Amino acid sequence: MELLNFEGQSVLDSRDVAKMIGKQHAHLMRDIAVYIRDMDQNPNLDSDSFFIPSTYQSGTGKNYKCYLLTKQGCEFVANKMTGKKGNQFTAQYVTLFNSMKETIENGPQAILNQLHKEWGVPTTLGGALQLAANQQVEIEKMKPKVDYYDSQMRNPGLMTVTEIAKDYGWSAKTLNKELHKRGIIFKQGKHWVPYAKYAGKGYTQYEPFDYQHSNGRPGVHNNLKWTQKGKKFIYDLLAKDGIKPVTEQMNLLEA
Repeated sequence: MELLNFEGQSVLDSRDVAKMIGKQHAHLMRDIAVYIRDMDQNPNLDSDSFFIPSTYQSGTGKNYKCYLLTKQGCEFVANKMTGKKGNQFTAQYVTLFNSMKETIENGPQAILNQLHKEWGVPTTLGGALQLAANQQVEIEKMKPKVDYYDSQMRNPGLMTVTEIAKDYGWSAKTLNKELHKRGIIFKQGKHWVPYAKYAGKGYTQYEPFDYQHSNGRPGVHNNLKWTQKGKKFIYDLLAKDGIKPVTEQMNLLEA
């Protein structure tokens, strides 16, 4: 069992949580659905901060629903439990999340030591400087690719769906559902992706996010972000139905 990474935060799959607390996954899904329903009745609460809707594929390739539980979500489930099982679950998830925090904090040195062991990468400043001098020609060769990465993959104009949703006073979950309802994006595994009709219009872009598994193994996750053109597309799309950002709504009221 290991922690997963979802848009930069550590989460646990509800299937793993069900095993940890000795409950059938279907029963845990039912309980979480009730928790979300109760939270969503309060505008000051965001159930996505606790339970993130997701899917998984069975052996037959069919998609089934599951949830990704944040640390808050695990705490919420633990508070609903009493006795030995509740104590054991609390100890397990606290250990997992603390282990991930320690891995992230100590990760760079651990990776450096592993690279030195396997590839002879230097671990001292002097060794690094010598290696840099020896590899200067290769660095120059890679410069065009680095420039492209900086200008395209790390474009400061990119926005997360959470940032765009806040303009409307919505959560990321609400905006994603609205765009899905309108045939703009769909869920593929654990992530939202644009339909082919909109994929090549420059509305979205994938930004790589480096992370580490709980065992220290590095990985890369591609986050879907929206360009300024994409943000304008969403604005025009919603405006057709009279849905405007909160600031524009306030201006109309003042007028």
